[in-house]
Amino acid sequence: MSATGMTDPSGRVGNSVRQRTDESIGFLRALIALGKQGEAAVQAHVAAALAEAGCMVEHLCYRPADVAVRDEFASSGAMDTEQRVSIVARLKGTGGGRSVIFFAHPDSEPLRNIDSWTHEPFAGTIQNGRIHGWGVADDLAGVAGFVEAVRAVVGAGLRPRGDVILASTPSKRHARGVFHVLQSGFSADAAVYMHPAESGVGMREIKAVASGIVLFKVTVTGCLPNTNEPSHTAFAHRAVNPLDKALVLIGALRALDAERGLRVRHPVIEKAVGRATNLLVANLACGHEGEHARLAPECSFGASLSFPPGERMIDVQAEITAALKASCEADPWLALHPPKIEWVSGVTGAEVPENHPLYAIVAAAVTEVTGSAPFVNPLHTSSDIRVPMVQVGIPTVGLGPLGGNLTQNGCHDEWVDVADYIRSIQVAALVIADWCGVTDA
Repeated sequence: MSATGMTDPSGRVGNSVRQRTDESIGFLRALIALGKQGEAAVQAHVAAALAEAGCMVEHLCYRPADVAVRDEFASSGAMDTEQRVSIVARLKGTGGGRSVIFFAHPDSEPLRNIDSWTHEPFAGTIQNGRIHGWGVADDLAGVAGFVEAVRAVVGAGLRPRGDVILASTPSKRHARGVFHVLQSGFSADAAVYMHPAESGVGMREIKAVASGIVLFKVTVTGCLPNTNEPSHTAFAHRAVNPLDKALVLIGALRALDAERGLRVRHPVIEKAVGRATNLLVANLACGHEGEHARLAPECSFGASLSFPPGERMIDVQAEITAALKASCEADPWLALHPPKIEWVSGVTGAEVPENHPLYAIVAAAVTEVTGSAPFVNPLHTSSDIRVPMVQVGIPTVGLGPLGGNLTQNGCHDEWVDVADYIRSIQVAALVIADWCGVTDA
């Protein structure tokens, strides 16, 4: 290990990455182009590349609904149901080193609004230092990054001492790919989630804290006035407006949010955003647009609550239920007609402290490559870094290049910074060298 803490004092890994710059960009462009054919075509190309690099490659078929999870849930409507395939490769270590899992997801958003793009979505156009493409930042650059990192290590004439496992595995809409990988016998001493940063910071940050979040829907019924008149306005005093009752319940949730904001603490999250937990009422549905004189029979609203690592999801759900129940008990109508609570999905938070060996090694690699010490991004609620930690206790951090205009955010011309993409490959390769240890092939 060198004075900088890295096992690449002669620069062999860095030189290998730089020599492969054109090939690394070409590989990412190839994944973008294959995205037009679908996820299976992307996965086939990834599998072939990993096999060529000397890895043992497996195809794991599964259905998301069949994968058991702990401290997490998703309703059937929130989850994809079709069979999915994960590509999992192992570069066998020579022995005596620590193992690591790199994972990223090849699935992107469903194709829509392609006409709004100014660049052809599957051409991998490079302009002003950015490579544009459908799913490039979410998460083809992550998949390409760990493939190219292994290629760089092997190309440098090195072999890891510990096993390196690489998983290109579905994630969106609770696809649970990495869950299935972990339940299929793949394990390691640490994991790294490769994903471009949505925060606009890129390789200057490390995802080491992921809050949990629970999403739910509340539906409350009212009572229409006893009239055949087309307008209900003159009879409103004889009715129970479900919108009024929904606002009562929303008020109770806002009070819970205020109380939790004072009680629930997490220094890292608070330093970044001011408070450790938040409750958001995101939508309200009642009646029909343009209809101003008739009551609706029911009203519903959708909400979510974020909570920091250390809190149990079941306890957060209990607090929400208790707040709504107390509000109902104080309201004569709601006491007799309690609302329906539908739990849509939920995940539990997790974190890796900055004094953990994994964080220290990843931070040293980022510093080595970028020239600046990274900082923790604690604001990505439900980041996939949670999965290995919550499910099987494997410490996990996330990193990735600068990216933007993500399709999942309603934007177009999704992009990744080319130079930062190459830096992400070098960082991942150095993490392999320092965490796993390397020896001459």
